[in-house]
Amino acid sequence: MPLALLALAIGAFGIGTTEFVIMGVLPEVAGDFGVSIPTAGLLVSGYALGVVLGAPLLTVLGTRVSRKKMLMFLMGLFVVGNTLSALAPSFGVMLAGRVVASLAHGAFFGIGSVVAAGLVAPEKKASAISLMFTGLTVANVVGVPLGTYIGQAAGWRVTFAAVAVLGVAGLLGVARLVPETGRPESASVRTELAAFRNAQVWIAMAMTVLGFGGVFAAVTYITPMMTEVAGYSAGAVTWLLVLFGAGMFLGNLVGGRFADRALMPMLFTALGALSLTLLLFTATAHHKVLAAITLTLVGALGFATVPPLQKWVLDQASAAPTLASAANIGAFNLGNALAAWLGGVVISAGFGYTSPNWVGALLTGSALLLSFLAAFLDRRTRSAGPVVAGSAPADSAPVPARR
Repeated sequence: MPLALLALAIGAFGIGTTEFVIMGVLPEVAGDFGVSIPTAGLLVSGYALGVVLGAPLLTVLGTRVSRKKMLMFLMGLFVVGNTLSALAPSFGVMLAGRVVASLAHGAFFGIGSVVAAGLVAPEKKASAISLMFTGLTVANVVGVPLGTYIGQAAGWRVTFAAVAVLGVAGLLGVARLVPETGRPESASVRTELAAFRNAQVWIAMAMTVLGFGGVFAAVTYITPMMTEVAGYSAGAVTWLLVLFGAGMFLGNLVGGRFADRALMPMLFTALGALSLTLLLFTATAHHKVLAAITLTLVGALGFATVPPLQKWVLDQASAAPTLASAANIGAFNLGNALAAWLGGVVISAGFGYTSPNWVGALLTGSALLLSFLAAFLDRRTRSAGPVVAGSAPADSAPVPARR
């Protein structure tokens, strides 16, 4: 695998750390600014909203420059946002810094996925994408716990300053290691938007919203589930999240490897197993050891869906993949927000802290049904002959040329 993937993974590591580390230092931030915990929670939801809006907006703007230059700009934006957060004199400025940093998130992963796929042979595209996303999964194993510890020991501002330094490392890595491809000749807002005329692109993004959303339905409320139901102490939650992150790391690598061999069978298996595991979590959450094992499996199976879902979008929008790829990253965050809200609804209705697992299972099961529909439509398109403009069969999608 090319060294350029390392630069993309470093950027992904920084982005993953800043996205999730705020949850570990939220009480300290709230205390410093004199706001309530729910108000401080806007730093989480504001970031997610910034991802959803920033992914298509910045990707469209980026059609005028080369992908390498756009990646460098996005990492620079990320550095500015985290520096602003570290130096924020008020809560409003802190929130603005979070939103600025979030704008880089979706476009970086969307454009980065296209770049990663173009660096390798066709049969290794999903593996290349998964290696870039490895930075995001490692962030949950190393970056978030370490950032939380630094924030509690030295202050949350130091945490965000350190994340800004990670962004500088990612920027330098992209500048040095990612090859200059030039602006794609066919790149324009019109050609990028044309990909959305393909129903398969919309189905793929719906699979993303529902499939990975199922994971967040459970994980958003993992602290009360593990402390109130499983019987863990509050201090043990950090290590439980490390297990979850380790599962994400392994699932991402396995998902990428097997998606290169058989994309849709891998997706069927991961979504089906994830739905079943979330159902079982309702029962295993009452036992400490089984709860920890199940949580690890949820992380593994959840992230095993990411490389095949991202590759499927790239394949279906092969004529203009950049905007669709970035929009799919926004779909992950939209699914996270939707699932977290639905999980809160069932808890508020009195169904208990394990009830979000049922919500997650239903969401993931719905994604599995959509994947069957996507496979059926793809098979029908193949047998029909010519492919509609802006789409391509999954196994024959052209790869962006190396330059």
